[in-house]
Amino acid sequence: MKRALLICALLLTACKDEAQDISAVPLTEESVGHYCQMQLLEHDGPKAQVHMKGYPGKPLYFSQVRDAVAYSRLPEQEGVILAIWVNDMGAPGATWTQPGAANWIDAKTAHYVVGSTVEGGMGAPELVPFADLDKAAGFASQNGGAVMSLTAIPDRAVIAPVALPGDGTSDADYSNRLKALSDKIGG
Repeated sequence: MKRALLICALLLTACKDEAQDISAVPLTEESVGHYCQMQLLEHDGPKAQVHMKGYPGKPLYFSQVRDAVAYSRLPEQEGVILAIWVNDMGAPGATWTQPGAANWIDAKTAHYVVGSTVEGGMGAPELVPFADLDKAAGFASQNGGAVMSLTAIPDRAVIAPVALPGDGTSDADYSNRLKALSDKIGG
């Protein structure tokens, strides 16, 4: 009898895990970015939230969509991602300064403008998500970039370092500084 109860308890637990609520959570003043720990509502541009297995109703928030996509692709990311939600920048009332607190769309079905001239909330190039393909194309025609699906976005668009205007840093400069630092530490 005890064995049957234990099996039932395990089955109920397994069912509970599968039924984790992965609905998008509206942003509030308490919503802070996973990397920056800053309030999301204070940053321009679209946001993202990543729902992880075992953390119902407690998504990881990202100040930029680019960062959430990078997070999902990094080899260090060990948890199971159940859902990624992004702001629909084509939703009624969505603007760059006020992208919306509750206009979430599934990241898998969104149309992204990649390589546009706009910067996200943390000053890096941004992936601009839209539910409507025509709105994404219109944004791209005004701001540059190409419309892509999530799976078509190249890693270099989300994981590569960001060169800021006027920092004078090139790949060669970075390599030389890194070598000098290594030489200093080693000798």
